[in-house]
Amino acid sequence: MVAPASLRVVRCGGSALHGARAVFSCDSKQVVPGYLLCASGDFVKLYSLATGEPLRLLGGHAGLVTGIQLNPHNHMQLYSSSLDGSIKLWDYVDGIPIKTYTVGSKLLALYALASSEDSVFAIIPKSGERDTFQLVSVKLTKAAGQDLEAKELSVVLDGVDASPKRIAFGREGEYVASVKEVNLQVYFFKQKQLNRFSVSATKTKGGSNHFTCIACHPTEDCIATGHADGKIRLWRNFYHRKEYTFSTLHWHHDTVMDLAFSVEGTNLLSGGVESVLVLWHSESDCQKDFLPRLGSAIEYISMSTDGTLCCTLHTDNRITIINSNLRFSKSIQGLIKSRDVKTGLVVDPRTKALVLNGEPGHLQFYCLQSDQQLFSLDIVQRQYIHQAGLKQVDLVKVAFSAEGKWLATVEEREEVTDPELQLKLWFFDEETQSFKLNTRINMPHEDHITDMCFRDMDELDDDSLMLVTAGRDRVFKVWMMVEDSDPEAQQSVSWSCDFVGSYHNYEATNCCFSEDGSLLAVSFEETVTVWDSVTWDLKCTFCHPPGKIRNICFGRLTCSKYLIGATDYGFLCCWNLLSCALEWSAHLNILILQPDPLSEHIAAVSWLSKESSLFVFKPNDPRPIYIQRNLCKEKIQLAAFVPRDEPEMIGSEKYLWLRKSQLFFLTDTQELLTLSTKSLEERLTPSSKQLAVEESLLVTPFSLLLGKHRRQQSQDNIDLGNLIHNKHEQDSPAVKELLHTPAHVLPSASFLCPIFINSLLISKDNKSAEEVADEVEMESEKTEDDSDEEGDVTEMEQEDASPMKLLGEITYKLSKSQEKELRKIRKMDYSWISAL
Repeated sequence: MVAPASLRVVRCGGSALHGARAVFSCDSKQVVPGYLLCASGDFVKLYSLATGEPLRLLGGHAGLVTGIQLNPHNHMQLYSSSLDGSIKLWDYVDGIPIKTYTVGSKLLALYALASSEDSVFAIIPKSGERDTFQLVSVKLTKAAGQDLEAKELSVVLDGVDASPKRIAFGREGEYVASVKEVNLQVYFFKQKQLNRFSVSATKTKGGSNHFTCIACHPTEDCIATGHADGKIRLWRNFYHRKEYTFSTLHWHHDTVMDLAFSVEGTNLLSGGVESVLVLWHSESDCQKDFLPRLGSAIEYISMSTDGTLCCTLHTDNRITIINSNLRFSKSIQGLIKSRDVKTGLVVDPRTKALVLNGEPGHLQFYCLQSDQQLFSLDIVQRQYIHQAGLKQVDLVKVAFSAEGKWLATVEEREEVTDPELQLKLWFFDEETQSFKLNTRINMPHEDHITDMCFRDMDELDDDSLMLVTAGRDRVFKVWMMVEDSDPEAQQSVSWSCDFVGSYHNYEATNCCFSEDGSLLAVSFEETVTVWDSVTWDLKCTFCHPPGKIRNICFGRLTCSKYLIGATDYGFLCCWNLLSCALEWSAHLNILILQPDPLSEHIAAVSWLSKESSLFVFKPNDPRPIYIQRNLCKEKIQLAAFVPRDEPEMIGSEKYLWLRKSQLFFLTDTQELLTLSTKSLEERLTPSSKQLAVEESLLVTPFSLLLGKHRRQQSQDNIDLGNLIHNKHEQDSPAVKELLHTPAHVLPSASFLCPIFINSLLISKDNKSAEEVADEVEMESEKTEDDSDEEGDVTEMEQEDASPMKLLGEITYKLSKSQEKELRKIRKMDYSWISAL
């Protein structure tokens, strides 16, 4: 028996893709397909350059990955550094960690040089001093074993900046250059000479000369530095402290965020907040090309080793791959880090994607499986102006109907005296597979909208579809669809207000429908009101002072008679709708109250003493089913249950609440977390790698051997009885690894064969040892051909018998006449089929 796995909090995506400079795996002209590797949270992601799809996730660090570098002596290996104080060496194609070096100090950046055979360079904090950092050489021992210590450190430069963009190594590793504030220092390794240069802190016309990034020419003694005022300086003759020279390039109107030389050194690439990649052909302002409209500020620029590709990493979590002629190739968009997720975490019923604020004024649909954005919907439809302090229209509320046919959005401009509000209703067009604007309502409320929800009833038609909005203007409004009487109207239906409700002139804060849609709960400050959704009669009120109601939700399924509410004074209350009385209450500071749409379970997240805790419970029992203290170090901002495509097999009873849905969290640093019982290896297998074979394809002997697909077989001219071959999918890790690993890096056949054969063996407990021995003796007496044929039959019998055993049924053997007929069929030549 295997002990059930414990529940753990894991980063499932959304991590910044611009945590460190990305790395191209190899020359794109080689036979081996090219990869792009980038740091993302605690992991390193491997993308295909051909398709842009994520291929592999390298996990094993216990902290943020701060640097990745190809092994200069073996380009099929990768070094990665982390804040956990370790350096890992990977076979990145197979995702296998080769060695782990424990340095013992936080690593903020990593550099690997071909001239240094047994060492790498890293930025670490200076011991005993705050906000002071050093560039050190870390000696990597070649001792045997996988976990090694690398405590031998040599200080190269003192007082460097923590940013990896502010250190660069010169021609063939002869020198290293570092910039910090207004100072440039260059250290020559052979001569052990350190030269320092500085620029004035401010200019006469205003602005700042502070250094922001640095790059070294690959073949010449030339250093390029970027500055906060948008200028680029090219330094030469820096071997001499007083005879150095520099020239200036200027196009950027704001900070130069990164620089990179081409492989030959003939061109210089620069990027900044303008979202424009600039290609400088020479040391003149006159010769330059541009690639504009890249979406957001450029954080990093990387070049491939053969110079045919470059990529830019952006602050909005986007990777752009660009050809050498400055032509756009493809884009990889992760979870956009919005300044403030005002919409909350919403699940699209159609795609199961997470929907939340994206680019300013846009709604992003984020795929959890691929950690990529599916698409972005422009809601505000206005040009966003990048200007600090300017009040602009922003998206604040989002709600989907039960089947995802309708989408409601609220946008507002933050004005204290006269707020600007718009409620928009979008209809999903099946032909274009996108949302189209149906109704625009200006000023649906006189003040800001606090909450919004659809009546979630799958069986209702569009005539009964209903939307409720609650606002600070102390009312809630019910919106219904009406047919447009104008024959020239573009839309056949539109939305209008059907009912306005209020309670003692209190501010409406939250609203939600019961599971059957018959009741609507609206909270007015410290009071929860329950309304009949047909007659709009006020049925009852609940109050548990002191404290305003922060969240409310109805119970589901067997707990549908309960209403749950959380107050800002730290109480969680459960009311019985049948008795109109308080069922139970608990003293918890609940920030998030999230019901599971497929079960009775409700997840509540509390925040107390800088610690987030998770409580999972059913409303009919005040005792939690599951408690997780210290859920994560960051404060959890939002949560959402996402229905699974298929129920998951859960080993422990206390985790059964995760069987139908998966719970996701978004922290205040916009890291996306989830709870998982799977092992690390299982979690790191992306869905894009799963091999899917069409059911219509011919069933080959190889697919039969692997047990991937089974089809019903019937031979009318042969009396084989009613033999049913159940479809049985092989879940063996050995088979998956064999199918998913590229052929050129597979281990030898002698190594794979025992693992593969053992994965196919299925024990038969109903046979005694004597029966097994008799079968082996009988098979040894047959001819070679017959033994192969009988082996095939035995394999089919074994695989088909296992599901029958689970049902407690008896398996039947074929008769000798049936086996003979079956062997005749197997000996037939079917090679003519290949010609088709």
